[in-house]
Amino acid sequence: MANLTRAHSFVYQTQDHLLKMLKNELVFDEVVDSWAFMSTPWSVLSILSVYLFFVLKVGPNMMENRKPYNIKNVMLLYNAIQTLYNGWLVMWFFTTPGAVAYQINHICHPLPRNLNQFLVHELNKGSWYFFLSKVIDLLDTVFFVLRKKQSQVSFLHVYHHVNMVITCWAYLRFIKGEQLLLAGLINSFIHTVMYSYYFLSALGPHMQKYLWWKKYLTRMQIIQFISIMVFNVGLYAFSCTIPKLFMMYVLADLSLFLYLFLMFYRRTYETKHKGKEHTN
Repeated sequence: MANLTRAHSFVYQTQDHLLKMLKNELVFDEVVDSWAFMSTPWSVLSILSVYLFFVLKVGPNMMENRKPYNIKNVMLLYNAIQTLYNGWLVMWFFTTPGAVAYQINHICHPLPRNLNQFLVHELNKGSWYFFLSKVIDLLDTVFFVLRKKQSQVSFLHVYHHVNMVITCWAYLRFIKGEQLLLAGLINSFIHTVMYSYYFLSALGPHMQKYLWWKKYLTRMQIIQFISIMVFNVGLYAFSCTIPKLFMMYVLADLSLFLYLFLMFYRRTYETKHKGKEHTN
């Protein structure tokens, strides 16, 4: 009985401690919270629900007895826009007055929002643009379905897209921190390279001989996850001012992404390489 009482007490104290941490980490801003998609989660959840319903159920059924749609020009335009948009996100950070210097000097201990209102507002604006890019990324899967490439609609692909939308929304809505700006910057750079690859690939089969670097793109994504994880662990190691609960979630999330991408790399490239050696 005493052990049960102690167990209940431990659970209650842990829950109370976590709730207090969460309350202290939440940040609200009337301006940011009024931006499109930010006021409530329902618009984002509605988009994701329609997305999942289409790419997992309606789309495959619709395409079952149809030929793949010829959307080459749409794909070229989409990939060009995505390349330019993500490249613009990278440049936006470096051209925002004070952003680079602030990240270097205050990455561990950000200034209070009331002492840095202009720059914080601009950084939050950049986070909103980044979140919007993750919503646009959902079209990747829609195009797979319309081109009857359902095998590409894997758990990794769908989970990655849905998770990024939810995480980016929650980060800007409730955290509004600056510690993940570096992660967003790296991710935007990776996506600039990635959509450049997709654009070239969409030009046609004659481009395949120039796309030998596909596996290195996957390696860049894996290095991205490792780099961000190391950076986040460093924030803990140096006792930085961070939203601890959210960063713990980010570390767990990145660990899962890293595992899934490593499995994808091994299945796609190492197995294929071994198959070629066996054939030879």
